Amino acid sequence: MPVDKNVFGQEIETCSNSPMTGFYRDGCCRTGPDDLGLHVVCVEVSEEFLEFSKAKGNDLSTPNPDFEFPGLKPGDRWCLCALRWKEALDSGMAPPVILTSTHEAVLEVISLEDLKKYAIDLA
Repeated sequence: MPVDKNVFGQEIETCSNSPMTGFYRDGCCRTGPDDLGLHVVCVEVSEEFLEFSKAKGNDLSTPNPDFEFPGLKPGDRWCLCALRWKEALDSGMAPPVILTSTHEAVLEVISLEDLKKYAIDLA
């Protein structure tokens, strides 16, 4: 089985196990043919971003037990859709990114240069 790579071409690291994230709910921002939303950007959500996302029709703060979704709170890490992050970027509301946990597929939508501006895991 091929190894999923991050934006640096290295093996992708876990984004979050608490709350459990990822399209496949395995803690990693992996993607595949079923992931039409491209849930590949590992972010650390803020209150401002959660409010922005809710205003755009994607309420990430309210629990949804039907999908075993606990709801996110500021500081949680989450695998976000690439286009949602780009929308937030274009609106000045992009949340911080963890590049070592962000899948390389994001580079089809967002430049590494833009991602690096919001990276919290660069020295």
